[in-house]
Amino acid sequence: MNPSHQTPQPGALLPGSTLGVLGGGQLGRMFALAAHRLGFRVAVYSDDAAPPASLVVDRHVRAPYDDLDQVAKFAASVDAVTFEFENVPTATAQAATRHAPVRPSGDLLHMTQHRLREKRGLRRLGLPVADFAEISSPSDFEGAAAAIPGKGIMKTAAWGYDGKGQRRLANADEIEPAWRELGEQPTVLEAIVPFEREISVVGARGVDGEIALYEPFENLHENQILDTTLWPARVSAATRAAAHEITRTLLDGMAVVGVLCIEMFVLPSGELIVNEIAPRPHNSGHLTIDAHVASQFEQQARAVAGLPLGAVDAVAPAAAMVNLLGDLWQNGEPDWAAALREPGVRLHLYGKAEARPGRKMGHLTVMGDSDAVAERAQRVRSLLPR
Repeated sequence: MNPSHQTPQPGALLPGSTLGVLGGGQLGRMFALAAHRLGFRVAVYSDDAAPPASLVVDRHVRAPYDDLDQVAKFAASVDAVTFEFENVPTATAQAATRHAPVRPSGDLLHMTQHRLREKRGLRRLGLPVADFAEISSPSDFEGAAAAIPGKGIMKTAAWGYDGKGQRRLANADEIEPAWRELGEQPTVLEAIVPFEREISVVGARGVDGEIALYEPFENLHENQILDTTLWPARVSAATRAAAHEITRTLLDGMAVVGVLCIEMFVLPSGELIVNEIAPRPHNSGHLTIDAHVASQFEQQARAVAGLPLGAVDAVAPAAAMVNLLGDLWQNGEPDWAAALREPGVRLHLYGKAEARPGRKMGHLTVMGDSDAVAERAQRVRSLLPR
């Protein structure tokens, strides 16, 4: 059944209701733009003075995330709450839950904030993850070396993203210096997975349990930051089906109401290993804004409001997105006219005041007839530096 043909659930929020967002970054900005098209008002809560979302929302509340009184007042002033980044403290989500529905729930947020909890949760659901070992103190070094004797990657258990808080290890002899370098805090040592490519699936689940899944995206990274996303991913039909089954299992297993993204490694055999979960829309799904009937942000707004999910049909045979990092500004404002002169190019800038190397400032999307759109998107981006 196409989710767009369902009827609204009892108690669904109607246009004119206010959706609250914890976090004011670019994901909150894109969520607000999608929610406004559906007729909703949007309020964001952020500890930043002028985050990207503040430029396009109806109301911006600036306060610390650990000011639970302010969080409670914010939640009481909106009709439902969601979040646009996973580092919102668990206590903040719990405080909001006492005054408004929080979607997805704080349980999913709590799991994905800590790599050990995430991996254990995935295993409980029977989902495939790489071999790993926990290191909380020097007493764990010997056990970790026995579990992961060869090449590995050490990651801080909490607060890591875009390659931050990670070290690659050539062998077990490097465990101790890497752990010291990462601040002698709880870490996860994972076995290196010999993958062929990385894919991700963005999925949405409504209050009635209906699920909508986008076809897998293929992701290419530079310096551990997502650089290019190609849709559809160059994988077999069997691998696509397996990726969807993994996503469906997680959405149902965690009773998610909202949007999440699962990053997966594709092995040469076509088998999949789950890498990470994002309990929100994801950078790899940004191309859905232009390339699909309902974007990942519209799905988030629909799910949070208790409305039927939108159609995930594509409007072109292929699409690609490339990130625009602050490095492009090192010689001045990029040449936007050069990119916009190209037919079919969609430019999305996030309204960030300061461009810094490695900072995501925007993205470009290109649609076409084949996977050559990835090369075209990269070529268009190459026109931008002065």
